[in-house]
Amino acid sequence: MTTPFPFTAVVGQDDLRLALLLNAVSPAVGGVLVRGEKGTAKSTAVRALSALMPALDVVSGCRFSCDPAAPDPGCPDGPHETGVSETRPARMVELPVGASEDRLVGALDIERALAEGVKAFEPGLLADAHRGILYVDEVNLLHDHLVDLLLDAAAMGASYVEREGVSVRHAARFLLVGTMNPEEGELRPQLLDRFGLTVEVAASREPDQRVEVVRRRLAYDDYPAGFSARWADEEAAVRERITAARELLPSVRLGDGALRQIAATCAAFEVDGMRADIVMARTATALAAWAGRTDVLAEDVRQAALLALPHRRRRNPFDAPGLDEDRLDRTLEEFAGDDEDPEPDPDTDPDTDPGGPDDGGGGGGPAPDAGGPDDAAGADAGAPPEAGAGGQPEDSPGAGAGSGERSAVRAAEPFRTKVLSVPGIGEGAAGRRSRARTEHGRTTGARRPRGALTKLHLAATVLAAAPHQRARGRSGRGLVVRRDDLRQATREGREGNLVLFAVDASGSMAARQRMSAVKGAVLSLLLDAYQRRDKVGLVTFRGSAAEVALPPTSSVDAAAVRLESLPTGGRTPLAAGLLRAHDVLRVERLRDPARRALLVVVTDGRATGGPDPVALAGRAARLFAAEGVASVVVDCESGPVRLGLAGRLAGELGGTAVTLDELRAESIAGLVRNVQGASVAPSASTSRRAA
Repeated sequence: MTTPFPFTAVVGQDDLRLALLLNAVSPAVGGVLVRGEKGTAKSTAVRALSALMPALDVVSGCRFSCDPAAPDPGCPDGPHETGVSETRPARMVELPVGASEDRLVGALDIERALAEGVKAFEPGLLADAHRGILYVDEVNLLHDHLVDLLLDAAAMGASYVEREGVSVRHAARFLLVGTMNPEEGELRPQLLDRFGLTVEVAASREPDQRVEVVRRRLAYDDYPAGFSARWADEEAAVRERITAARELLPSVRLGDGALRQIAATCAAFEVDGMRADIVMARTATALAAWAGRTDVLAEDVRQAALLALPHRRRRNPFDAPGLDEDRLDRTLEEFAGDDEDPEPDPDTDPDTDPGGPDDGGGGGGPAPDAGGPDDAAGADAGAPPEAGAGGQPEDSPGAGAGSGERSAVRAAEPFRTKVLSVPGIGEGAAGRRSRARTEHGRTTGARRPRGALTKLHLAATVLAAAPHQRARGRSGRGLVVRRDDLRQATREGREGNLVLFAVDASGSMAARQRMSAVKGAVLSLLLDAYQRRDKVGLVTFRGSAAEVALPPTSSVDAAAVRLESLPTGGRTPLAAGLLRAHDVLRVERLRDPARRALLVVVTDGRATGGPDPVALAGRAARLFAAEGVASVVVDCESGPVRLGLAGRLAGELGGTAVTLDELRAESIAGLVRNVQGASVAPSASTSRRAA
């Protein structure tokens, strides 16, 4: 058995360690979501916590870890005899990102259930984690339906498995811990809210602390048992402190003054719903117990707010989590209650934690971005109006490749876009964009199962078994079912796609108002991609070449950051942009062949630079049409004279052209339901109404 890295040997990361310990004291806090860059001891700290959890008394032979003092009356292994128990360490169960629904909640033996009427249930990971820790690494990459099941079980304290009228329920109370790297994509806001606490972690920039991290890690790797033995006393002290805090917790008093501060803080920061108030109250109570006090003080409320509120203030995926601590202090001071101790004992600091040097970090996450130098430059109030089609051409002096690069402008306000979807039926990862065969959705038919049966089609199974009843010697009322009779339900739902943006950043797009509108449109499509669980990528082209500004990723906020800082100017290498996008899709098809792509080209259709650039761009576009890649061209051309170049490009791509105005969901004239594939004739798929 591998010796875990000692919890008390983790250097720094005070907020992370405190949040984990508070949940160990009071699992009712609701778990921890740990967000941070790679290599910051997220997984190490979580795995180390399991060694500190107090041992459990369990009913002997119970697969669901029932407490012998209060066994679950509905336990599938019950009823339990009294006095038959054993003691074992608390478990830490890891949920793999690629786990199936049956692996998470358990599975029924459908064949025995139909043929014998027996509830033959095989417990899943939720049963294993009961009264322990359930750890989900890269929780942001977990399929939505698994996250929903997981969080429902965490909220209700029970797991339900229901298949074709057969139902099994068992207790599932556990400490839920998730870790994630925001660069790989975000969780939906409503799922963020289901985690009690969230901690932002980052590697220290202090050389001495980094040296200590390396020294301890090397010592552990050389001799894990010996390294752990050196920290045994500190581990035992923390374990005893957790036990003492658990015993003290029922005696902690949450006074009216502290409750008023909690309510006022949640109201002041405009947190949706009441879950934040409840989590803050439980966290403040756990903080007091951890500090050995029976009264909740203002300092407990403040620390609870820093841990429980930052992730609940996000209104969209591009908002940085964080809390204005000055505003928090003003609110707490304004609503200080009479039952508060104005001068708390400094010896009872709830942040005190044995083991590891103090890195001085105390916040509940970074403050919102104050904005960079581009913020001032992005204001459009004093910007000159955009030149029309009769204005200065790209190749004229002062506008070509030799002209100076124009600074980035701010994106216009995002809006709700039309639904752009890939035609046909795919089999990619679950999402919300295009039609696909999925494990969840409406039933469209039945087939023989490939591997384990997951979704039984009852009617098809009965029809397959019925003709053979006499040959199988059926004598009673029951149906004789064989494994060959079982039929898997085929279901149709929605999949997530790869939305690859190819954005023209050349001189013809450089007018401030136009580029602001273009960035606003792309930002709107990125928000739509976030909501539909897509991967996104960003290719830009300007000057003499194209570049991959962002390789395909699930992090749409990373794409938004790259988009915001995108400068403009120079010629329009449209062919180079399309060829670079083609290379990106080719590589991504090898990595994830089931995920279908949607190419979104944002341009006015102009092409300059080199001999016959328009013909070269047309040949590059026909590569996508030949491979059946779904595409849409967002036509950014404006002015009284319109050349229709973007529509012509859409014809070469075998896709559809849509103007910026038609992209809005409120627009009726430009309704876009499906992005036409290459199989549709260009004359039908590229016609565009005159303005």
